[in-house]
Amino acid sequence: MATTNDLKNGIVLNLDGQLWTVTDFQHVKPGKGGAFVRTTLKNVLSGKVVDKTFNAGTKVETANVDKRSMTYLYKDGTDFVFMDGDTYDQIHVSSEVVGGGADYLLENTEVIVAVHDGTPLYVELPVTLELVVEHTDPGLQGDRSTGGTKPATLETGAQIQVPLFITTGEKLKVDTRDGRYLGRVN
Repeated sequence: MATTNDLKNGIVLNLDGQLWTVTDFQHVKPGKGGAFVRTTLKNVLSGKVVDKTFNAGTKVETANVDKRSMTYLYKDGTDFVFMDGDTYDQIHVSSEVVGGGADYLLENTEVIVAVHDGTPLYVELPVTLELVVEHTDPGLQGDRSTGGTKPATLETGAQIQVPLFITTGEKLKVDTRDGRYLGRVN
């Protein structure tokens, strides 16, 4: 248990049997009346975002979420298998929990897996990854008015938009949050 005075970004609360992470909070002391805490909460499992207000000093139940650095090993059916580098324990994480990050997962990628009571909640990929272009059509000179883009398939199977000068076999830096091309890697 903690009070609303202990709230900070990233803390996970257990409200009505559901896990919510605090994405934003603000202590408010109006000129008249008691102080309160205005928070923005994100549901850990569904991703739903809500605003909730607590009276100052109210007790809230915190959830014990264990964030561990793990290495992605391989895909087993619909599950992804990760290994803890310290204990060498392997856990299976369903594709629903991995979500869109599956498009950028290569074997031996270091990720953070959040676990609560033995259940994996989410997988946090590094913000940027270096991936090789598996296939892209050649860009034709003169078929654009300004810097155009074309689709490219990465070694993980993900499709992203890249500038016309990118060729098959080049290594690119990709933003894993939205699949944006960030540049070439030498």
